[in-house]
Amino acid sequence: MATSARRPPQLRGRVFRGSRAVARGLLTRGELRSRAWRPVFRDVYADAQLTISHRTRCQAAARWVIPPGAVIAGRSAAALFGAGFSGDADPLDVLVPAGLRFGPVAGLVVHTGEITEDDVLSHAGMPVTTPLRTCWDLAQWLDVEEATVVVDRLLRQRLVRADQLRELTDRRRGARGWKRLLRVAQLADPGAESAQESRLRVRIVLAGLPRPVTQFVVERDGRFIARVDLAWPELKIAVEYDGLWHDDPQQLHRDRRRLNRLLGEDWIVLHVTAKRLRDDFDGFLAELRQALRTRTRTR
Repeated sequence: MATSARRPPQLRGRVFRGSRAVARGLLTRGELRSRAWRPVFRDVYADAQLTISHRTRCQAAARWVIPPGAVIAGRSAAALFGAGFSGDADPLDVLVPAGLRFGPVAGLVVHTGEITEDDVLSHAGMPVTTPLRTCWDLAQWLDVEEATVVVDRLLRQRLVRADQLRELTDRRRGARGWKRLLRVAQLADPGAESAQESRLRVRIVLAGLPRPVTQFVVERDGRFIARVDLAWPELKIAVEYDGLWHDDPQQLHRDRRRLNRLLGEDWIVLHVTAKRLRDDFDGFLAELRQALRTRTRTR
């Protein structure tokens, strides 16, 4: 016989320790396994009618799962600052002081490292790495492209400044991992307006092509003509990332009219879709290289 879905009012809309609820007589062990409750971590449950976001899971982990001295870090820290791209079900990044044994824990990615007081702040009651320390960890834990995507967002939201990144790189010079941060700091740009724009720019630079200018505004006689995602202004070459918003017919119409004005100004405009970025980036690079060579010769 299926366990009845009893929902005591004290637990509705809440995240709670299962053992505590049982000890208080609010639920039995069997009732915890009913459809009324959703396991979040071991011995941590939530009302099944509650939306479990990445933030909710960070709060639960900080309160009931991670040991004293450990902090929410990496992509999870960036997400808490509103600068990350972590999904609701993605694992949480947790940083544990070196020498402290902890894990593995389902739902957590546990990292170890040195943590100082200056590396940690309290965010909505949770211990979280500062945005600057988060940049360091991202550079260590992710590949250069994905680390730069998140650091771009931290820069764009002014949670970190470019000069702070440079200073951190200088302070850590010679330490293990400093070259990874140096590369990310060199590639990062607050101009990217989406994760895909960041990926596109980083891949172009890593392919050995000149670094483009982000969100470049084209003007004529002081009059606005258009703004483009990436540009080599001296060569009048632009690259536009066509995201999902191009499915909107009105937006597509406005976008194409804007780019037609650019063509009238003798600009070359190349387009990259999500599919091309994923499946045919080499083909796009060949086209971009050809455009750069042609314009370089003619200029």
